Amino acid sequence: MLASPTLRAALVGDGELDDRTRAAVDAFDWVDEHGPDRALLGSTARTLQLLQAPAAALEFDRIARMPHAEAERVPLSLRIVGIVGDRLGRTRPLTEPVLNAAIAMFAEDVAVVRRDAVDQGLLERTEDGASYRFVG
Repeated sequence: MLASPTLRAALVGDGELDDRTRAAVDAFDWVDEHGPDRALLGSTARTLQLLQAPAAALEFDRIARMPHAEAERVPLSLRIVGIVGDRLGRTRPLTEPVLNAAIAMFAEDVAVVRRDAVDQGLLERTEDGASYRFVG
């Protein structure tokens, strides 16, 4: 927002705003006629920092319900399994219980996440289903 001269002026200046700029500024719930809500911005900044922290997973609940729409669910499943791979390593096979426990840290529906990763080619499952390995 600060990169846009018009929006920047709307936040810090007292100039006249055209309808388009006024609509853009009005869309931000942290800006009112007196300018930015500093307390809300501070709270938002702290939340964003928390989300980027290594312990972020400890601060938020697991995903209770995966999206039904494939276009929403599959990228989320792949992201979860990608994080699991980053943390457990991608070069060694993972037993199903180990993989399930790792996925369960992020999502309650472990089977859907695991199946999406297999269907999309991120994971391969052994014939007996006892272990998985990352592809590539």
